[in-house]
This record gives sequence, C-alpha cells and structure tokens, in this order.
Amino acid sequence: MKRRTFLHRLGYTGIGLSLFPSPKKSLHKSKEVSVGMIGLDTSHATAFTKILNDPQADTDVSGFRVSHAYPHGSHSIESSYSRIPRYTQEMKEMGVVITDSIEALLDKVDVVLLETNDGRLHLEQAKMVFEAGKPTFIDKPIAASLSDAIQIFDLAQQHGVPVFSASSLRFGPSTVAVANNQIGKIIGATTYSPAKLEPSHPDLFWYGIHGVESLFTVMGTGCEQVRRIYTAGTDTVIGEWKDGRIGTFRGLRDGKQSYGGTAFGTKGITEVGAYEGYRPLVVEIASFFRGGPPPVSPEETLEIFAFMAAAEESKHRNGAPVRLETVMQAARK
Repeated sequence: MKRRTFLHRLGYTGIGLSLFPSPKKSLHKSKEVSVGMIGLDTSHATAFTKILNDPQADTDVSGFRVSHAYPHGSHSIESSYSRIPRYTQEMKEMGVVITDSIEALLDKVDVVLLETNDGRLHLEQAKMVFEAGKPTFIDKPIAASLSDAIQIFDLAQQHGVPVFSASSLRFGPSTVAVANNQIGKIIGATTYSPAKLEPSHPDLFWYGIHGVESLFTVMGTGCEQVRRIYTAGTDTVIGEWKDGRIGTFRGLRDGKQSYGGTAFGTKGITEVGAYEGYRPLVVEIASFFRGGPPPVSPEETLEIFAFMAAAEESKHRNGAPVRLETVMQAARK
C-alpha cells in the first residue's frame, strides 16, 4: 500500500498502479535467449556481456547470449561517445554482431538491454523496443527528466511490455539484507555516492542516482518532500517520509569518491549502499527476462525520480523544501 499511496494522491493511473505483466510468452529455459543491446557508450555494455556470454556461467545467469548490439549511444556527451569505438571492438571480439540500426537489432533478438548512457535518448529508443514487444531493462538513468520517465512507463503499459530500471547498487547483498529486515524496521538512513554533473541532465540524474537508489532500497517509498543544500563540491538532500522518518543523500564531487551509507534500524545500525559488483543486477535481469516480475516497480522508480526532480527544484529555491507531489504534477502536464 505504501507504493500506491504516493501516486494515488496525484491521481496517477497511467501505469495501472501495479507491476507490469510477465512476457506474454515465457522464455523457455532450454532455449538460449538472444539478448540485444542498444548503446555501447558505457562500461556496463561490456561488463554485462561478459557475465551473460560466459560459457561457464552459473545457472542464475545462464541461458542468455548477447548476440546483437547497436552502438549509439550519445552523440553529444564526449565522455560517452568517445568510448563507443573501443567498446564496439570489444563486443566484436566477444562474438557480438554489430547492427547499423535499432530496427535491424530488434528483428534478431528476444529481449533488450537499453544501455545508452544518455538518458535523453531513452524515450525515443524505448518506444521502438516496446512497439516490437521486447521485454526491456533500461539502465540508469531511465530518462533525463521525470516527464520522460512517466512517458516510458505509460508506453510500456500501452504495448503490454514488461520493463524495469535500476542501479546495480540496489542489489548489493549487504544492502538487500538490510532491506529484508536484517536490523529490524528502518527508522532512518543516510547514503552517499559520487555525484558528477552533466549539463544535459538534472544534477542527480546523471550519477547521484546510485546513492539515491540505495537510500530508497532501505527506506522504501513514501517520501513527501525534500530540501537540498548545494555547494560546488557537495550535495546534501534531506528527504522527509510521511511516517516521520528522515532519509539523507550526500553527493560527492570533492575528495575521495566512493559508495556507502548507514541504515538505522530498530535492532541495529549497519552499513549499506556499497558497490558489490554488477553480477547481482544481472541475476535480477536474467530472472526478469525469464518471465519474473520486475524487481523494482514503476511506482518506486518514479518516486525516486520525483525525489531527484524535487531536489533540483529545491536547489533553484535556495534550499527551500519541495514536495514530490508538486514536481510530479508538473511533470504530468
């Protein structure tokens, strides 16, 4: 009920307030599932391919093969497009066929990893994938605006295509243990991660999303408003949950860069938010592609993006509190 309350208050019904359905046709375990990848401008592209295409892969990720890839990808963010030639070559060396269009890729694959680093392209690219009926994982950020994120989930529902998006930090074993009541009910948490800025994206959407997602993994949904304290080297975003709990995210730009945090529970205090590799995320993707439910609901993903959008607005208001409901309503318009 927690996930429903936030969106019901906004009158939001575009995603049916439920998880997306499993694929219409379950992918048979004995059939190798052909995976298509869109976007070779991120290290995730080669990392995920190495895990899925490993001939000695454990059963939790076996039965999949990244067979085709379309390399583009951002055309305007230098740190992204400059990587495409190297990652394209590495993918070829792993036996992946490079296509010259998304349409050509979609004709050859069963499911899609949308890895394009530039969130501004995701709505356009996802629309083509959904029209082809392919179950999809969209890497972070799902979009470069809250409005686009809403439209992506709306389109997925219209086409009956299951989709989810997540940071790998959400599935780190130590963080999952806390989310599963290792230290009892969570009464508060603080997380931190690098928060590099990219002018084409709202500040936290580009990289700070990692730590924000860790925060929501342990706190759950129900954040009502945020306040943001911004300096050139650091961000502090304070979220107030409807039950009175406080969750804080610290975005790092100066000094040592790392991932982590602390959760405060009724039975203990422990560390959360550490980076523990990509494999836990790939395991979740594999389960999803086999027909399992999305491990992160559209409702939670949209609340995470409303949190970051409200933090952006609070920055422009010199740290004034901004309600998530307000930015969500504006994005719907």
